[in-house]
Amino acid sequence: MGLIKAAVKATASTLHDQWKEYIRCEDLGNDVLMKRVSTPNGIISKDSAIQVAPGQIAIIFENGKVLDATAEEGIYTFDQSQSPSFFAGQFGEVFKEMWTRFTYNGGTSKEQAVFYINAKEIIDNKFGTPAPVPFQDWSHPIPNQMTKEMTPLRVNVKCFGKYTFKISDPSTFMSKIAGTAEEYRKDEILEQMRSEVVGAFQNVLNELGTAAHKTPVLELPSATDEIKKAMDEKVFDQPIRDRGISIVGFVIESVTLDDESNKKIDQYELSSNAYMQQGKLVGSFGDAVVDAANNPNGAANSMMGVGMVGMASGGMMQGAVAGAFNGQGTDVTQINGGQAAPEAPKAEGEAAGFCPKCGAAVNGDAFCSKCGNKLK
Repeated sequence: MGLIKAAVKATASTLHDQWKEYIRCEDLGNDVLMKRVSTPNGIISKDSAIQVAPGQIAIIFENGKVLDATAEEGIYTFDQSQSPSFFAGQFGEVFKEMWTRFTYNGGTSKEQAVFYINAKEIIDNKFGTPAPVPFQDWSHPIPNQMTKEMTPLRVNVKCFGKYTFKISDPSTFMSKIAGTAEEYRKDEILEQMRSEVVGAFQNVLNELGTAAHKTPVLELPSATDEIKKAMDEKVFDQPIRDRGISIVGFVIESVTLDDESNKKIDQYELSSNAYMQQGKLVGSFGDAVVDAANNPNGAANSMMGVGMVGMASGGMMQGAVAGAFNGQGTDVTQINGGQAAPEAPKAEGEAAGFCPKCGAAVNGDAFCSKCGNKLK
């Protein structure tokens, strides 16, 4: 009752004439996961041929028990006088276990048949989150004023994509899912798998939103490797594996945010832009401050000119100056050797001016009251 790989020398047109019976299965495609094939009388005669095409697993059953199995492509001669050969490749141990233990939970097939299982990767299976799911977005961090730590912005996302799977354990797949059906198609389990894939994906989102990953929300479509790695390490797809099926590929095609999350990000960007305008030294104004700080001899005059520009612009850059000296932007004390440029005091009449040497305020005096420099 074993399979012996045949040495085929005949042409394809005469293959059927070499054996008493010739059992084969057409390509299972992307929709059929298992198909039962037998002879007209339900008995596989000695010296019959069994063909196994690429991407197929052939399992021979008799009265609910495994006689032999193979996942290696080729043409085999069936000989009941032989012990099982299990030309199985990666499924050798699985087939041997099936041979000794498989009982279909007490059911019997009452005849011999070959069950062909689709071993190819089953592609183009769509999934989508039916409702928005929460995600911690580290691309929009929020400072905690109490702890000085950054926390992620909480958003709600909808994700759509595709996944692929394959039968990784034929024994488990048949005992828990397919049984001895004449044909088992993927649409019989697809809805169940889709809900379980979505559940696994939500667990992956929680993982990617942690401080260990900090995946930006809009970069989720490019995080395919991280998603699959997290799914494998945390075994988020355990219910699927328990049926002898494994997820092979997982791709996110689109990510959308709900209205509330879009508003949050818009407000974040507006606040961020306002901060950049008010808390940083920008454009030519910032350059003028830096030049003044790097020019010790003319710092006062330069800063006075900058101040005049600021007043001429209606005080629009006051926030920028404040930010610069509060550590939010370019700090001139760091550029000028640790010494801040002198502040420009309020003018007291037309004679008000500054000492060209130290920058102290003078009011028409002949000598500087601070450094003694002669002014007149």
